[in-house]
Parts: sequence; structure tokens; C-alpha cells
Amino acid sequence: MDNTSKDHPGYRQAFLDWLACAWAGRNERAPKASRANRDDRVASLAVSGHVLDFDDTYGPGLAHLSAPTAPAALVLGATTGTTMGRVLDAYTAGFEAMGALARAGHPDLYERGWHPTAVTGTVGAATAAAHLFGFDEARTRVARQLAILGAGGLQAAFGSDGKSLQVGMAAAQGVRAAVLAGQGGIATRRIEEAYETVYGGHWEVAGSEPAIEQNWIKAFPCCLQTHSSIEAAEQAAQGGADPDGRGVVTVHRRSRQAAPLDDVTTGLEAKFSIPYTVAFTLLHGAPTVEDFVAVDEGARRVASCIEVQLDDRLDQAAAVLSWHGAHDPIEIRVEAARGSPPRPMSNDQLRAKVHALAGTRFDGVLDDPERPAADVLARVEEQ
Repeated sequence: MDNTSKDHPGYRQAFLDWLACAWAGRNERAPKASRANRDDRVASLAVSGHVLDFDDTYGPGLAHLSAPTAPAALVLGATTGTTMGRVLDAYTAGFEAMGALARAGHPDLYERGWHPTAVTGTVGAATAAAHLFGFDEARTRVARQLAILGAGGLQAAFGSDGKSLQVGMAAAQGVRAAVLAGQGGIATRRIEEAYETVYGGHWEVAGSEPAIEQNWIKAFPCCLQTHSSIEAAEQAAQGGADPDGRGVVTVHRRSRQAAPLDDVTTGLEAKFSIPYTVAFTLLHGAPTVEDFVAVDEGARRVASCIEVQLDDRLDQAAAVLSWHGAHDPIEIRVEAARGSPPRPMSNDQLRAKVHALAGTRFDGVLDDPERPAADVLARVEEQ
């Protein structure tokens, strides 16, 4: 990666966004369970950062690149006594290696039912750790190969604690792999070849263009593939859509794979339901973190009148909402939701999101590259 890419402001924005998500998610059920294993701070912090499903997402690979790489870099940086400048460099290296692998495996990983964040996150975390350990390219390659031996994670976990927990497992696996590589462990390139057979796609850890350029900062705390549908519902509500009507949401089949749930019974399930998030938005406006604590029964009722149809001619990030109520039919098309690369958040919007999640505790924490990483880790882990 050239210096221009390394200095891209998007890395600091995504890391700050992840910090806020990790702080806000720290007392959810899944991270509490993960913290019971007190020997694995990387895993528990990774779970905290991903549990709200509000962390940044890389569209071309449908993977959350900060989720495993940021905690790996921050915890290792803090425990080895280094600075945030070095942590951010390690995070950037892991972010890009993971992004390249996720993109090279898309859509094969998804088609086979894997969770791309959990699978490729092992390599992202291993790369971040290898960077902090000062490995050369040969030793980093070994760390990545060892990391992928423990890769897993299924889409079947979506809508449950399993989704964030398997991301924590991936982050921890990547760090363990780097430690093993540093102790002289060896692997073989046959692992890379086998990866392509088992998971699909290609083994690629150096992208032709920076993944940060196609990274989303989420505007809503739920599955990315519901976001354009939520925006369409916002516009329909503003246009006077009658919530007692009936609707059809048309999306790419990848969106349906990522958000396959219809009649939901828990807040976690609701995050992965296109009908529910559309219904909730029509009734109450776009959902916030607090809106997924439990299921809104009114939204559940309206959701039963919403059908999801598939059209692969749409971009995988797009959605079309057709609504029929007491008034004239409404049709809304959203090609890319807020926070996407075509419609990025402004600095003020990102600041507002961070403050809503974590108040002012992270203001300025990334401004000084000499700031001890332990200081930032203490802020995000503080109970």
C-alpha cells in the first residue's frame, strides 16, 4: 500500500466509529458472556464492537473490516506498550489484507453460507498482529496461513449472539496465529490453495485498490442490506404512505441472503428483517440502537403486510419500495443509502454518531500518534 492510501482519513474515521460502537455495545449479553473468558481481551472487545451491527462495512466483500482488525491492533498495541500511531498502521494493514480477501471471495463466500467477516477476519487480525510484531513478508504469510486454519462462521448465526461471538473468535484466532508464527511455526502454500476450494473465490491479500475507498459508515444499527429499504420507507412516510396499506420491497438476492428473516420475535432478529425495518420506519422513523432492545408489536403487524421480491438487475445495495394504501400508490427507489461511498457521512455526521454512542470520551483520542495505546484501550474497556 502506498503512503497516499495509508494516510487516507477514512482509516481514522472507521477506527473512531468502531471505538464508539465497542463502547456502546460493551454491556450487551454477548460481550458479557465473552468477557467471562478473562484471558481473551481481543475476542471480548471484538464482540463488543460488532454486537450492535452498527460498525463499518466493506460493500464489495460484505465484510466488517474493523470488527476483527481494530481490537487485535488495539489490544496488542496496549499490552506491548506502543503508540496509537503504530496501532493505526497495524489496523490499516489488517484492514486492507482482509478487504482484499473478502473482495476476492465475493460472492462465493456468501453463496456457500459463510459469514465473510468471521472467515476473512482471521487473516485481517493476523496481519494486524504481524505488523505490530515487526514480521517480514514471509513470516506474515505464515501467520495468515495459520490463521485461516481456524476460520469459520456462518450466516445461519445472523439474528443471534452467534454473529458477534464468531467475529470475536476470528479476531482471537488471528492473533494466536501470529503468535505461533512468531514462535517459529511453519505452514504451507497448500493452505491457500485449499482455501479456494473450500471457501470459494481466490486467496488475495493485496488489493488493486484500497478497500477504504469502498467502506461504509453505517447510519442505522442493523444489517447493511436493510439500509436502502429503510431509506425508501423514510421517503414513503414523508410522502404520506398509509401504514395500514400493503407493500413490496424489491432487492438483490444478496440482500435477502443477508437479511432473510420476516416474522421476528427478538430485537436481534429484527436487525436482519427487511419487512420489519421497513414497517418500523413507516411507523416511527428510522431505527436507533434503543429501538432494537425489543420487538415493536405494531411494526411486526405492519411487517406481515410487506412482501420481499428479488431482482438481480438491481445493485446489491439498492432497494425499491412499492406501497399501496388509501392514497395513490408510492414507489421509491434508493440506489445507495446514507453512509455508503457514493453518499458518505460528513465529519459532522460521524461526530454526531460517535457522540450518540459514547458521548465525548473519544474526542481527540486519535489526534496524537504518540498517545499510548493503553490509554485508548482503557477508555473503551471502562465499565
